Amino acid sequence: QITTVSGNEFLLQSDIDFLILDWFHAIKNAIDRLSKERSCTPRNLEFKLRRSSSIELLNSLDTESKDPKPEHRKSLIFRLNYSTSDTNDRNRVKSRLKKFISRRPSLKTLQEKGLIKDQIFGSHLHVVCEHEKSTVPQFVQLCINAVEKRGLDVDGIYRVSGNLATIQKLRFVVNQEEKLNLDDSQWEDIHVVTGALKMFFRELPEPLFPYCFFEQFVEAIKIQDNVSRIKSVRSLVKKLPRPNYETMKILFGHLKKIAAKESVNLMSTQSLGIVFGPTLLRPEKETGNMAVHMLYQNQIVELMLSEYSKIFGSEED
Repeated sequence: QITTVSGNEFLLQSDIDFLILDWFHAIKNAIDRLSKERSCTPRNLEFKLRRSSSIELLNSLDTESKDPKPEHRKSLIFRLNYSTSDTNDRNRVKSRLKKFISRRPSLKTLQEKGLIKDQIFGSHLHVVCEHEKSTVPQFVQLCINAVEKRGLDVDGIYRVSGNLATIQKLRFVVNQEEKLNLDDSQWEDIHVVTGALKMFFRELPEPLFPYCFFEQFVEAIKIQDNVSRIKSVRSLVKKLPRPNYETMKILFGHLKKIAAKESVNLMSTQSLGIVFGPTLLRPEKETGNMAVHMLYQNQIVELMLSEYSKIFGSEED
C-alpha cells in the first residue's frame, strides 16, 4: 500500500513474491531519484505540500502575495490597486480568523459537552472496547456477521475495493450514530462493508498486532521447524492484551471461513495474507527492510489462518 504526499492511496497486490520485490525496488528507486531532484522543486510547492494547519494557511497569504510574479513579454498584466481601507479590512478579517481558529475548543472539551461523540474509527482498540464495555468492537462484529451472511461466496471478497464515497459515508454513520443496520439497502454492496472493516483496522493508531510485538512475530515466522514456529506464534498471541487477542481470534476465525470457500470466492490464505498482512501488523518506524517485512507480514497472516486451531485452540488441542 502506497500513500502519496497528495493523499492518494494505491494498493498493489500479487501472489508472486519476486514480482512484489520488483515493484518495491522500482518504487524505491523512483523515491530516491525524486529526493535527489528535490532542490529543483519550487519552494512554494514544497511549502503547500507540507502545510497542514489553518493558521499556516492564513500566514502564508502575506508571504505568497509578496513573492514576485513572473512577467511575460507581449502579455497584458492587470493590477488591482487596493485602497488603504481595503487593505485594512483584509488585515482585520485575517486577524479575526486567526483568533477564531486559535480559540477553537479542543476535541476533549467538545466530547465532554456532548457536542462530539467518541469516534470509532481512528481510536485505540482498547478505548473503543472500554467505551462499549466489550472485548471486540461492535462494528467489527457487525461487519463479520454481514459478510458471513451474504459475502462468503462473492468473487474477490476483501480483495475487490468498494465505492470509496460510500465507504466514507458508512464511516461517518458509524462515528455519529450508536445503531447501525448493515442490512439497509444503502450498504447492499458487500465490498463497501469489507472496505470499511479494512479501513477500521488500517486507521487504528496502533495496529491489531501491537508495535512492541512486531519484531517478535517476525522472529517467530523465521523459525524453520514448523512445530516450533507454530508454538512460538501461539505463545506470542496468548501474551496480547485481551481486546487484541479476542478481536484477532474472531477476525481470523472469520477469514478462515473465507479461505474455506476458495473454490468459489478465489480467496486463498495467501491472498488474504497479502490483503491483511500490512493492515494488521507493521513496524512503528519504517526502515529499508520494507520489502522483507512485507513478506513476513503476509506469511504471519497465512500461518495463523492455516494453523488457526493450534494457535487459538486450548492447550489440550
